[in-house]
Formats: sequence, structure tokens, C-alpha cells
Amino acid sequence: MDDQKMSMNFWKDRRVFLTGHTGFKGGWLSSWLQSKGALVTGYSLAPKGEFNFFNVAQVSRGMVESHEADIRDLLSLKSAMLSSKPEVVIHMAAQALVRQSYRDPVETYSTNVMGTVNLFEAVRTTSGVRAVVNITTDKCYENKEWEWAYREIDPLGGFDPYSNSKGCAEMVTSAYRNSFFNPMQYQNHGVAIATVRAGNVIGGGDWSADRLIPDILSAFEKRQPVQIRNPNAIRPWQHVLEPLRGYMLLARCLVEKGPAFGDSWNFGPLDDDARSVEWIVKQMANRWGDGAHWQIDQSEQPHEANYLKLDISKARSRLLWEPTLRLTGAIDLVIQWTKEFRANADMRDVTLQQILKYQKLNNVLSLDKNDERIA
Repeated sequence: MDDQKMSMNFWKDRRVFLTGHTGFKGGWLSSWLQSKGALVTGYSLAPKGEFNFFNVAQVSRGMVESHEADIRDLLSLKSAMLSSKPEVVIHMAAQALVRQSYRDPVETYSTNVMGTVNLFEAVRTTSGVRAVVNITTDKCYENKEWEWAYREIDPLGGFDPYSNSKGCAEMVTSAYRNSFFNPMQYQNHGVAIATVRAGNVIGGGDWSADRLIPDILSAFEKRQPVQIRNPNAIRPWQHVLEPLRGYMLLARCLVEKGPAFGDSWNFGPLDDDARSVEWIVKQMANRWGDGAHWQIDQSEQPHEANYLKLDISKARSRLLWEPTLRLTGAIDLVIQWTKEFRANADMRDVTLQQILKYQKLNNVLSLDKNDERIA
């Protein structure tokens, strides 16, 4: 598709500093960037759990360097960024779970707010950085439980510590952009900064606690009923590769076109792929087979938003980005990846093959020129 153009050669030998690379989403992005020839340096805590995407998919195998360190350690972060000399910085390191933020709000705020401060302080001391993409969340908006999708200009907020901390991270980004990387002085500093807000991402290799898809797959594998907390909650579900394509496209625009793209962006699914938790469980049970079933968890639960959708009009209009993989196709990829893992397949190869399949869907393999319509 012409309106999905992404330069094949843009990432070749381009130095990228990626925080949070040992996480589920960061691992997929690192794998994709490696496949496009990028020189990726990662900075993150060690991967968690017996099983995790980073180790299972052998993400570090194609990286320049993988730093296992804390985003809250400013001196360590500065040293790692200085040594890697990146042109593009992508910030994914975060405490990313709503329920964990109730259990440990101090960790959540210190990681998501001060971690973002540290990231920009490191950028300030590193010459050669041209683009910074800070990944926050769709939950950074002040959720009014209305049926309309949230736009980038809607108020920030957040009921729970996680959501609120990500709203704070958006404000930190704005303050650093205005104070130290002002677009009016772009010719002096040469750094363009953007924030991105994706929907609820799904994909193979997510073993995170208290997330719907990992909980579903864990129960299926144990032949136990899935415990569902909020069956009627509606979320903007999407395969992890969908927003990652948006992040990569945006980073390219920041490098090539500067601060004209340096603001906030939504990368969510099509409106009719914002589905209820119950719908997701039924779809996955049907595809998994083997007697998979579910039941409602009747225990008391902490507050979570019931209704959330993202307006992607801006990304469609200015970046020419839009989703191309429907939710049913995304679920199929998750099931396929998981069953390949259970069959002891080479999961690095499976991951790269899914990326290749997705690239073919978007016809981005043979494109080596900028799309001049992006303005």
C-alpha cells in the first residue's frame, strides 16, 4: 500500500538506543529493528520470569550491546547512551501494569516519571541524537467512560498510579521539549521529540502477570478455566507489530523532517476492533480448542476503566499510517506463536517470520524512498 511507505534502507546501520528492550514490546521492536539492519543498543532491567520473550526469541543475539541496568540510575544511563552514540532514542522502559501500580505506587512513579526525566537528561549530554520517541499509553488520558475515542488534544489524567504516572511522563516530555529542545531552536540542538500512545497490544511471547492474553494462554495450557475480571470492559486491542510500525515511521519522520512531527500521536486499532474482554476470550477459546473455557472471577478487584478507544485520525492524515491487521488475524498470530513455542520451535526464527509476514501485508519490503506525501 502506497500510504504505508517506510524506507527499507533508513534503518540500515542506524544507531538506535532502546530502553526497555528486555520487555515484551521492546523485544519485538528490537527484533524488527535488527531485521532491518539497525545497530541496536538496549538498556533495561534483566528480563523477568522463567519464560520471557527476550530470552525465548534470543533478542540479544543481533544487538550491539545489551545493558542490564535501571532507568532510575542516571549515571549508568548517561554512560550507556554516550558510549552507543545513538541517532534515534526510543524509550520503552516502564512499570507497565495497572495492578502492580496499586501494589507499589512508589516504584511506578519513580520508574515512569523520574525514569523519563533521566532519559531526557541523558539525551541532553549525548551529541548526535536526532529523534526521541517516548512510548506512554492510551491510559494517560483522563478517562470519562464515554463512547468517543480519545484524541491527542484531550486532557491527560489517569485514575490509577500507572495511568497517572504515564500522564506525568507526557508532561515531563512536554516540559523538556519546551525548555531544552524547543522547536524554535531546532537548528541549534537538532533534536525532535514525540510521544506515542498505543492500544492494548497482544502478541506471542507475553508472559506478563495480570494481563489478559497471558492469563488466557496460561489457563488454556493448564486446561483450567480462565478467570475473567471485567468481561464487559472494552479495550483497543491490536497486534504488537501495528503500533511498532507507527513508532518506526514516526522516528523516521523526526529524523528526516524534524520538529514538524514532534508532538503526541495515537496508534490504535480500527474502531470495530475495540472489543470486550468476553469477546476476546471466546475468540481465543474457539481457536485454541481442546475444551478451553472461562468463568467470571467474583472476587473484589481494584478500579480499572471500562471503556477506552483511541482516535487515530491524526496518524492516518499526517503519517499515512493505519492498522492493516484485523483483530482476528492478530489473535491467530498469538495462537500460532504460542503453539510453535510449545512444539519447541526456534522462536527467534518464528518471530522473524511473523515480522516478515506482517511486512509483506504492508508492502514495506521493497520501498527505499520517502513518501513525499507525508508533510
